[in-house]
Amino acid sequence: MNLRKKLTCAALVLAFTAGVVFAGPGGQSGASGIDAIKARGVLRVGVKSDVPGFGLQNPETGLYEGMEIEISKLLAKEIFGDPSKVAFTPVTAKTRGPLLDNGDIDFVIATFTVTEERKLTYNFSSIYYTDGIGLLVKTSSGIKSFKDAANKTIGVAQSATTRASLEAAAKDQNIRVTFAEFATYPEIKAALDSGRVQVFSVDKAILRGYLDSESLILPDTFSPQPYGVATKLNNNALAAWVDGQITKWLSDGTIDALVKQFDL
Repeated sequence: MNLRKKLTCAALVLAFTAGVVFAGPGGQSGASGIDAIKARGVLRVGVKSDVPGFGLQNPETGLYEGMEIEISKLLAKEIFGDPSKVAFTPVTAKTRGPLLDNGDIDFVIATFTVTEERKLTYNFSSIYYTDGIGLLVKTSSGIKSFKDAANKTIGVAQSATTRASLEAAAKDQNIRVTFAEFATYPEIKAALDSGRVQVFSVDKAILRGYLDSESLILPDTFSPQPYGVATKLNNNALAAWVDGQITKWLSDGTIDALVKQFDL
């Protein structure tokens, strides 16, 4: 089974275990959770602007493109009947949570990995994509596996789950690695190219967007990374509504079509 099929199957299996909190008796109805969005006239979504295939702001057009951008447009179409009624806010692993907490955005659709710890802070939809953490290195480095990264510096994103996963893997393999944290993925790639780090680590689908003729992605894969749409913990109605949309699109092939469209 190829990687795309494995990821799609994993998404379908995990769709039922994402832990979405639904409105209970006496709570808001699913419809009332989007009343404020309708009144405002635009859906506000936090997305990545530097992740090819998921959320990328095209430097030539200024437009956002990618799978998660298309999901955002589909949600706007469901609410307004118009996919253009969506405002994108670029987020990083460090800023997406605070922007959601402050009410600056309605959803985070930004390669946001669902974890048990994060479910204590946010509502998550069913899983729409599952990836694994990978390693990007310079072809000339001689690094062929994670074991070869012993005593090397690994570049990771701030507030991401990557560092903890690799620390656990390093302990299991009895090697020592150090980490350098960066705000954005382009910064990590620049650090790799300049030699400030020897490994660039994040989810493999993201790494493929930074792969070039002088680099390669190692075969090692760590920690499944299931992505879900995040909403504020206390907005149960909105969480239930968006979960219904994601579940529908998982079932009818819409999500799978987007995975194929963006070659994820």
